[in-house]
Amino acid sequence: MPRVIKADQICVDAVDLARKAAEETAGHLGVGEHLGHEAEGDRVVSHFFACPHRGYRGWRWSVTLVRAARAKVATVNEVVLLPGDEALLAAAWVPWAERIQPGDVTAGMVLPTPDNDPRLEPGYTGGEQATDADPAEMSQLRAIVAELGLGRERVLSQQGRDEAAERWLEGDGGPDNETTRLAPAACLSCGFLVRLSGRLGTQFGVCTNAYSASDGRVVSVDHGCGAHSSVVSDDRAAELPPPAWDTIAWDEPATLFD
Repeated sequence: MPRVIKADQICVDAVDLARKAAEETAGHLGVGEHLGHEAEGDRVVSHFFACPHRGYRGWRWSVTLVRAARAKVATVNEVVLLPGDEALLAAAWVPWAERIQPGDVTAGMVLPTPDNDPRLEPGYTGGEQATDADPAEMSQLRAIVAELGLGRERVLSQQGRDEAAERWLEGDGGPDNETTRLAPAACLSCGFLVRLSGRLGTQFGVCTNAYSASDGRVVSVDHGCGAHSSVVSDDRAAELPPPAWDTIAWDEPATLFD
């Protein structure tokens, strides 16, 4: 039968000493309420304090006090931060390829494209006959598949186009934002809109207006901004003054003051 360890009363009563030691170690993490104590051995007691920091929910400070034989005071032996039963632990590790988000690839970074990327599908290259003008049917076939990316090993799949369209519609170049709501007209009727080719061109184009916040970016045809090409100055329609004609009378004598 294991021996029952009796908690040393002097160590038990030294709560203030234990709290002071915890506060010196905790710093900005802070020290919360006293959660109790536990006898670790003869004249050895650990006091527990809550950690109020949001990043350590469920953790607690453990301050171990000891008392030497025939001593009248306890001393600090150890201060540690321990996880409790409901401690907030780090999330399970997720590979970088699964954590990456749109726009994360910056200058100097290389992002490999997996072979089974659902956003892509095999393109048409034509093999050795891709550059051969004969026979005639190969030339006709190349014309048919040109928009699918002739010469490219992989092209956008239907899923890739759908994901891009959804992402662009929800972004700043889409129709659901304050810029579009305050615009005088949609990009569909703007002279600065250059439509994309292929299926995405039915919904999107690129803005070419240097004064627009969307210049050089993909915008939806129902997007809009204040730099629409149809916006004109209020005095543009004012009637111009009649032309002034400078006439010379050849039948009158000329003087130095003419």
